[in-house]
Amino acid sequence: MNPLRQTFEDNAGEYDRWFDDHPHTYSAQLSMLRDAVPAGGLSLEIGVGSGRFAAPLGISLGIDPSFGMAAIARARGIETIIGVGEHLPFRDTTCDTILMMTVICFLDQPLPVFWEAYRLLKPGGTLVLGFIEPDGAIARKYQSEEIKGRFLRYATYYSVDEVFAFYRDAGFSELAVTQTARGFSVIIGKKR
Repeated sequence: MNPLRQTFEDNAGEYDRWFDDHPHTYSAQLSMLRDAVPAGGLSLEIGVGSGRFAAPLGISLGIDPSFGMAAIARARGIETIIGVGEHLPFRDTTCDTILMMTVICFLDQPLPVFWEAYRLLKPGGTLVLGFIEPDGAIARKYQSEEIKGRFLRYATYYSVDEVFAFYRDAGFSELAVTQTARGFSVIIGKKR
């Protein structure tokens, strides 16, 4: 198992408790996503983790490579499959919305995940991405935190322009930054 996956596996509970210990940050990011995630239809979160965002956003389906994280997400009522975003085990055009919350920074190759999201979305479907930008206040703060830093030492941060390029290269249109605060941004794109 690679070191990043092992870190998530070994520290799933601590990762999840971080949100309880930082309620203002969690609430702010959840609010930003809530404004971007369309209501209704079948939704999937790629990298669902502990389900902290999927559950309150009404996303019923998740995929994650960590057994520990998936167990926590399942306890929150999320139907969670063990797997990776590069190989989504679903038929084409099955989802109305896909969320990726702070997942892009942990991907070795983001573009294949964007291709898979595009394949999975119905025409007009939305990909919502919440991510930490390089050199923002959030990235600097998290790197020095004991718990978040344990995970984010493996992170690769992308700028808004780089994330837009991933969306465009995968075929998405109607790209927009819906919100940004302290180096945390939310971008949406639609499948043509």
